[in-house]
Amino acid sequence: MKIKGKMSLSSRLWLDRQMNDPYVKRAHKEGYRSRAAYKLLEIDEKFKLIKRSKYIIDLGAAPGGWSQLLAQKSSEDAKIVAIDLLNFDELPKVQQFIGDFEDEANQQKIIEALGQKADLIVSDMAPSTVGHAQTDHLRIMNLVTSSYDFALNTLAPGGSFVAKIFMGGKEKQFFERVKKDFAKAYFFKPKSSRSVSVEIYVIGRKFLQPMLSISDTTVCREITKTVLDTERKPSDRRTYNTGTGTFLVAEKSKKVG
Repeated sequence: MKIKGKMSLSSRLWLDRQMNDPYVKRAHKEGYRSRAAYKLLEIDEKFKLIKRSKYIIDLGAAPGGWSQLLAQKSSEDAKIVAIDLLNFDELPKVQQFIGDFEDEANQQKIIEALGQKADLIVSDMAPSTVGHAQTDHLRIMNLVTSSYDFALNTLAPGGSFVAKIFMGGKEKQFFERVKKDFAKAYFFKPKSSRSVSVEIYVIGRKFLQPMLSISDTTVCREITKTVLDTERKPSDRRTYNTGTGTFLVAEKSKKVG
């Protein structure tokens, strides 16, 4: 490969690393759009997320390596919606949006395009780094928090969430959130992630059904017309189907008149 003009030291080091990276070579040989595809491949081999998912969202999708793998490994009738600031070539089963994921209008487009609650939301998003470790860490934590808040409102019960973060301290606090919202939560660093990289992936499996607090009789009437036992202990739980989902009710029930 011949490069015209002078290159900065950092650019030359990056190019040398790319040319000698076994996963870059493997991606080129096997037809994947980026080496990042192997990170998701390892995650899926470990946690078995893609095959069981029909409705999938890919955040930070360009150049399309993750979307490509999602399309290959998901069922024929799967639907994948992807978004990135940058454009990338079309893929089968993938509906693509170009724009800022954090824009609420774009989030609404994703939800409408999918048409169902998501079974799997994956994010390989990362902000442009500035070279200051703590600043880069805080910036990606803000980004992953946005994707997580979106996931809590978009995932179907039992769904899964995967997101890249940079280690730096705040990931522990974030992980505690994931542990509360999912039946199982993990940190995972794929072998295809460079050893010198501070990136790691957080994975939540089996999204828990939201707890619905009953605070007044109006809400009670919307859920059920059955007269509830007023002497039921606060710790008791009953399950109600609201038509849009099943919720566990953990508070003491009030009598419905």
